[in-house]
Amino acid sequence: MDLTIDRLGVTLAGRAVLHDITATFRPGRVTAILGPNGAGKSTLVKAMAALVAIQSGAIRLGERDVAALDPRDRARRIGYLPQDAAIHWNVPARDVIALGRAQHHAPFAGLSEGDHAAIADAVAATATADLLNRPVNELSGGERARVLLARVLAGAPQWLLADEPLASLDPAHQIDILDRLRARAAAGAGVAIVLHDLVQAGRAADDVLLLKAGRVAAFGPAAQVLTPANLRAVFAIDVSVTADSAGRPLCIPIGRATG
Repeated sequence: MDLTIDRLGVTLAGRAVLHDITATFRPGRVTAILGPNGAGKSTLVKAMAALVAIQSGAIRLGERDVAALDPRDRARRIGYLPQDAAIHWNVPARDVIALGRAQHHAPFAGLSEGDHAAIADAVAATATADLLNRPVNELSGGERARVLLARVLAGAPQWLLADEPLASLDPAHQIDILDRLRARAAAGAGVAIVLHDLVQAGRAADDVLLLKAGRVAAFGPAAQVLTPANLRAVFAIDVSVTADSAGRPLCIPIGRATG
């Protein structure tokens, strides 16, 4: 199902954060949400997960309003990975990952074979097998980030929304995670990720939504959006854009825009 944002407006603490946002995210594709600090990227993905109230417009999954979905049904359909997820109990990583299956069975019910299979897939996708028995508060920031991503992947949502999923990860694990997210999209899921790294965005994204000051600056296929002119207008930097070996846009920041 498409995830449609229709003339969305969001106000937080009396300040308008998002203005008239319209875009349709499609399953089977990775959409990168890019923009400078304060552009409204995190607020947008929170709104898509029905975690902040909207003042105008609508967000729909298929034909249904996301905010009107039963919370457990919404959790099965939309998985959300926040930028700074807190873990309040120092439990083994395997227990944190298993929480990703909570919306798939009755409260206090044991894990089914299907649950165990989904958890195993998520562990493999995030290379967290060697972390399963370690208390989460003893993990590094990058290790904890991989465990939290595994928790979301274990839920096998139709849509995966991730706010800065590459933060705290070393380059090798950044590549691994983006490859896994692309694999999820190739299998039919929808993936929307907030990124700051233009190189990784060009490598991973099928579509790109550029935000500036809470408004859509550009939206469409990555090769059409990631242009020197668009990136200069949004980020105030000069960027060299060429095609990599796979034909995807390779964006190399040169410096602050002048003139």
